[in-house]
Amino acid sequence: MDVVAFKPGNVSWESPGHGMTAEDFLISAKAAAPHVANPDLEIGERIYRAVEATREAVGCNTNLGIVLLAVPLIHAAQHCMPGDILAHRLQRSLAALTRDDAEWVYRAIRLAAPGGLGESPRHDVRETPVVTLLEAMREAAARDRIAYQYTHCYADILGPGLVSLHQGRMHWGSETAAVTTAYLGFMASFSDSHIWRKHGSSAAGAVRTMAFDCIARLGQCADWTCAKTHLTGLDTTLKSTGFNPGTSADLTVAAWLTDQLLHGEATCIPNHTQGDSQFV
Repeated sequence: MDVVAFKPGNVSWESPGHGMTAEDFLISAKAAAPHVANPDLEIGERIYRAVEATREAVGCNTNLGIVLLAVPLIHAAQHCMPGDILAHRLQRSLAALTRDDAEWVYRAIRLAAPGGLGESPRHDVRETPVVTLLEAMREAAARDRIAYQYTHCYADILGPGLVSLHQGRMHWGSETAAVTTAYLGFMASFSDSHIWRKHGSSAAGAVRTMAFDCIARLGQCADWTCAKTHLTGLDTTLKSTGFNPGTSADLTVAAWLTDQLLHGEATCIPNHTQGDSQFV
């Protein structure tokens, strides 16, 4: 869904960009998935192994943000108990993060080398962590929307992200259009962290305004053909300036994954090896 849906400024089947193609993302997903879902590994090591496999497969950073968001969701889904809800399980998974998790994730970030990675006065990823991963994310939450999800139990995803997906389905009658709707919602809700790091606050604010304007125009469209005209125009503008709302795209993937997990919440089986239940 990440590459099938049209996401202005980001990579899709219809519109490659920033030196990457949709195929790069599919190869990355195939390489990362076994590690993301490995029940024998804790969250930090899953993230590192997934990023390592991605780097070996495509030689660039296609999915660091996706992996950072997906792993806690999958971990929570694999540790469900009857009557439990995903948000509660996710909160437990995040609260249990350790300093070892931080060390694995620091290594993953250094390996992925995301664009615009600067320095932090405290808990810099180039140093050995002295706090848990959750504490490190708390330090970064004000400037990074993915870190914000860790410290706010995925509030943007479980709230506005899921609402946007539902509204997109209801309005357009299309799953890919629903994903596009959620993506634009994230772009308009706050400055994209990836753009902010690479290009500064003014550029990030300008992109947010563009997303607002695009949403307003789509509201006047009677069909997706009309909507696509406005989306294509925004895509051209963003890519001509090198602006990639990568964090918004990562959050969109996490929202769609969360939606899929919620649809299957009733399905739990006992996991006798781990002493709890496991999501199927």
